[in-house]
Amino acid sequence: MLYLLAEWMGFEGIFNLVRYQTFRAGATLITALFIGMIIGPRFINVLRVRQGKGQPIREDGPQSHLAKRGTPTMGGLLILIALALALLLWMDPRSPLVWACLAVTAGFGLIGFLDDYDKVSKNSHAGVPGRVRLALEFAVAGVASYIIVSQVSTDLYVPFFSDVSIPLGPAYYFFAAFVIVGAGNAVNLTDGLDGLAIMPVIIAAGTFAIIAYLVGRTDYSEYLGIPYVEGAGELAIFAAAIIGAGLAFLWFNAPPAAVFMGDTGSLALGGALGAIAVASHHEIVLAIVGGLFVLEAVSVIVQVFWFKRTGKRVFRMAPIHHHFEQLGWSESKVVIRFWIISIVLAMAGLATLKLR
Repeated sequence: MLYLLAEWMGFEGIFNLVRYQTFRAGATLITALFIGMIIGPRFINVLRVRQGKGQPIREDGPQSHLAKRGTPTMGGLLILIALALALLLWMDPRSPLVWACLAVTAGFGLIGFLDDYDKVSKNSHAGVPGRVRLALEFAVAGVASYIIVSQVSTDLYVPFFSDVSIPLGPAYYFFAAFVIVGAGNAVNLTDGLDGLAIMPVIIAAGTFAIIAYLVGRTDYSEYLGIPYVEGAGELAIFAAAIIGAGLAFLWFNAPPAAVFMGDTGSLALGGALGAIAVASHHEIVLAIVGGLFVLEAVSVIVQVFWFKRTGKRVFRMAPIHHHFEQLGWSESKVVIRFWIISIVLAMAGLATLKLR
């Protein structure tokens, strides 16, 4: 809204600042953080009263988690509200890439909300059946991919090489949807300890804010040998909204957590990262930057596959963060060390911009 107002004013005086994506990205981050911090306490109280017993805790999980009974879930709604309000205030509303990413975030958030609601209302871990959830996710991701591809090419760009791409043609629609759905579920699997998922999401969002800004500039993209995507700079504002809303949530999610994000938040944020990666044509780089999420997802796949074939487990418990808890690591040690891994992977992802 403010961008259109500033444009109507001819970007005169102080309104000239709104012209710059870097300024609006910073303003979006601060706005989302402020909104989240203001509405957070009352919002969490409402969740606590309405949910009663809060998120169901697995009896077969680490025994230290039993103390978390009664903690409300669906805190992802707090993230989504702060993110959406800040974004709508500062974005250029004519950006189809941002609308596509926002659609994924809202759509995945709704799917996650239905899953959380089913778990809380029935006091069960079952939630929405997996096949139904995946079908809904692919439907949302498919529509978003169609919108994104109308603005970008169907080439898959390979990091570490300048101007090297694989023309996927129509298959790119399926690939893009797979990246978005995969990212959503990988972050969802990572969300198992206080603060474990949200900080790596913030780190990844910060990384892609830089990537999106560079991809949206002809001068920087030409110098770095990365694909130029017209309008991709607006995605930096979207990523900034994730950072601000995520930081506000982390304030309340820090151990001991006052609220869990639930599938409402983890699915939405993972899908958002996947959509940004597709829209900025850095899908493979997402696997590097979000390597922690990939590791968590792979640990579950390996555990299930190997147990079905041999009846034995590769890890003491999956996802892998529970494996380290079972080895005797404290929850805070697992979380902080995984944060460190995320920072290192983010730096590696940024290095791909220059190593070409």
